Amino acid sequence: MKKLVILISGRGSNMEAIVRACASEGWPAQVAAVIANRPDAAGLAFAASRGIATAVVDHRQFPDRDSFDAALAEQIDIFGPDLVTLAGFMRVLTARFVDHYAGRMLNVHPSLLPSFPGLKTHQQALDAGVRLHGASVHFVTSQLDHGPIVAQSAVPVVAGDTAATLAARVLATEHIIYPRAVRWFVEGRLALEDSRVTLTPPEPQWLFAGHTAGEGA
Repeated sequence: MKKLVILISGRGSNMEAIVRACASEGWPAQVAAVIANRPDAAGLAFAASRGIATAVVDHRQFPDRDSFDAALAEQIDIFGPDLVTLAGFMRVLTARFVDHYAGRMLNVHPSLLPSFPGLKTHQQALDAGVRLHGASVHFVTSQLDHGPIVAQSAVPVVAGDTAATLAARVLATEHIIYPRAVRWFVEGRLALEDSRVTLTPPEPQWLFAGHTAGEGA
């Protein structure tokens, strides 16, 4: 039985998707804890309602990033996780923290990496005039939003799209590919080889979604 710890900063909709999928699909895993860096993170209430342990490590209580990351790692390690997942966790992590969880920390980023790392990805996509946008689940490395890719989803950019409408369509696909990638990990099906991810046995590691939020799922 694998143990998962999920990090959030706000609502944690991807955390909810992982928790629901773990229960409904009967993964050989347990969501051991949900940890937030903000005490007002709405996702903490959902986790508690599911009987999941919660904790807060408030980044505003620490003088620098190193001390915050050290305290966060200490809290995470109480639960002995096999995998740490970032679900809207809005903190840039230090190399020391990332190295501590190398090969066992996943993130979902709202773009088709390596395009549009960082923030405001949906506006970046609109400004660039791309015709496809999407999301990427990847292993976390010390280079921001550049780790080995596990799965990706793509949605069309349509006439009249705004950053908000595009974000909503992409988020719906995140809720599909992120739990799927986490399940592959807990089933022992993912391997890192030369900074590339191998899935065994193979199955599609991509999702093409249609114009509406759930189409193509």
